Amino acid sequence: MYNIYCDESCHLENDGINVMVLGAVWCRQDKIKSINDRIKQIKLRNGINPEVELKWTKVSPAKLQLYEDIIDYFFDDDDLNFRCLVVPDKSILDHARYNQTHNDWYYKMYFTTLKTIFSPFNKYEVYIDIKDTNSSSRARKLHEVCCNDIYDFSNSIIKRVQPIRSNEVQIMQIVDLLIGAMGYVNRRFPDDFVKSNAKIRLIDKIKLRSGYQLTKTTLLRENKFNILIWDVEN
Repeated sequence: MYNIYCDESCHLENDGINVMVLGAVWCRQDKIKSINDRIKQIKLRNGINPEVELKWTKVSPAKLQLYEDIIDYFFDDDDLNFRCLVVPDKSILDHARYNQTHNDWYYKMYFTTLKTIFSPFNKYEVYIDIKDTNSSSRARKLHEVCCNDIYDFSNSIIKRVQPIRSNEVQIMQIVDLLIGAMGYVNRRFPDDFVKSNAKIRLIDKIKLRSGYQLTKTTLLRENKFNILIWDVEN
């Protein structure tokens, strides 16, 4: 049994940001308590209350060591794996051409993110970050789409898709950090935008530990840090 923790960044159609990222961290269910405890220990070691939520938007020079320690922990723990889908430019999407809404396309992208993780020999519980009052209906729709696409009509493989609050689950906070980094490195910024040196240093660490530049698709069988740069023609 595996748990998959999912989050998204810049998924709205007209938010003025070119890039969208969907991401997931997954691990065996029997490892979850030890992983959550380890993340809390890293926070304590850095003088942070274990209940404080780690987020990409909070990365700063003062807390850089904490975030670097979390990234190192992710890469050092063989039980943790990451997969993300990056849409480089939402502005070129042509939903009318494919007879779909942005919402339809969103669920297709979510399934495309997750399908590489699913195996018919395992069982999964999928958790998505609560964004708004529509999170429950989005979870039901995603469950339906994923099960239908892998012919899991009895929900024997994908047991559930459930919204949760990221501040209540330590592992979910790793997802936020990794997709935040992926969005940052693939985003087009205005010429006068002042980039964060702390975030750039964290991205450099992810590049070093993963062995990837974060702007190109990895091999499909890459298990630790799997990237799909989505092409609108695919």
